[in-house]
Amino acid sequence: MNRTSTLPRLPATAPSDTFPRRSARLLLRGPAGLTSPVARWAVTLLAVAGAALLVWSGVIHLQLWSDGYRGIPVIGPLFLLQGIASIAAAAALAAFRRLVLLAAGAVLAAATAAGLLLSAGVGLFGYVESLAVPYAKTSLVVEFTSAAVLAVAAVIVLAAPRLSRRA
Repeated sequence: MNRTSTLPRLPATAPSDTFPRRSARLLLRGPAGLTSPVARWAVTLLAVAGAALLVWSGVIHLQLWSDGYRGIPVIGPLFLLQGIASIAAAAALAAFRRLVLLAAGAVLAAATAAGLLLSAGVGLFGYVESLAVPYAKTSLVVEFTSAAVLAVAAVIVLAAPRLSRRA
């Protein structure tokens, strides 16, 4: 007796370029995949500079947490979390230099600076900050610079393959 399956058959080869795979490849793209040596060096240097700035921001927040911000409800734990997260993100960024880490570092730095501006302007979680406190202006410069440096590195990672195809 010959039995044939009534289940639909899948194509012999499934498409290997699905959206999740393309997205993962894009997010995991780093300087090693770039064809231009100048672009590779630029991304590497910008990633290391951005990581150093993230460490600086983290150290500022840990110092402020240690100096008394730990006693402020919500804000204190956020300072501790920001300090730890910035240093951890910087370590991962310096080690791997992937697009997802470049973008995450840029967002972390920009969000930290935006949080300070928001706290100084209208208050945040019931706490109003002043830009006259120690490290406030330094923190803003470090965080906005870090966000810009990491964003430029991310743009190079995204744009370099397209630019090399045109040349």
